[in-house]
Amino acid sequence: MRITSLALLVLSLVAATPAHALLHITRDHGGYVEEYKEKYKRVRDNGERVVIDGICNSACTMVFGIVPMNKICVTPRASLGFHQAYYDKAFTFGIKVTSLEGTSDLMSYYPGTVKDWIRRNGGLTTEMKKITNGAELWKIVDPCPDDW
Repeated sequence: MRITSLALLVLSLVAATPAHALLHITRDHGGYVEEYKEKYKRVRDNGERVVIDGICNSACTMVFGIVPMNKICVTPRASLGFHQAYYDKAFTFGIKVTSLEGTSDLMSYYPGTVKDWIRRNGGLTTEMKKITNGAELWKIVDPCPDDW
C-alpha cells in the first residue's frame, strides 16, 4: 500500500486533533457550591461531556445548570440527590443550618426540568430527595448510549 502526501496530511490532522474530554461522575456527594460552579464552568468551556454513572448529590447536581444538557447523560447506575443549601457544619458546631440565600442561588442554576421534579416532590428540604434511573430521571437528562 502506498501512502500519499494527502493521506499523511489527513493522518497528521487527526492525530493532532485533541479528543474531547469526559467527566465521569461515580461517587460525588457534593461540597462547596462555589467550587462546583468553577469546576462545571471549566467543563462547559472545554466542551467536555459528562457521564453520571453513580451518585451525584447536592452541589454535584449543579452540572445541570452549567453544562449544556446535550453534553450530559446518565447510566443505569446514576442517582441524583437534592437538598437545601446549608452552611459548613464546621462553623455551626456540627448543626445543619440552612441558607435561604444559598438555596435560592442553587435553584437559580437548575433548568426547568429539575425545578419541576423538585416542586413535584415537595420542594427542597433539609432531607436529601433522591431520584434514580428510570422514566423520572429521563425527564431531566437523557440516558447514555448503550456502550456505557
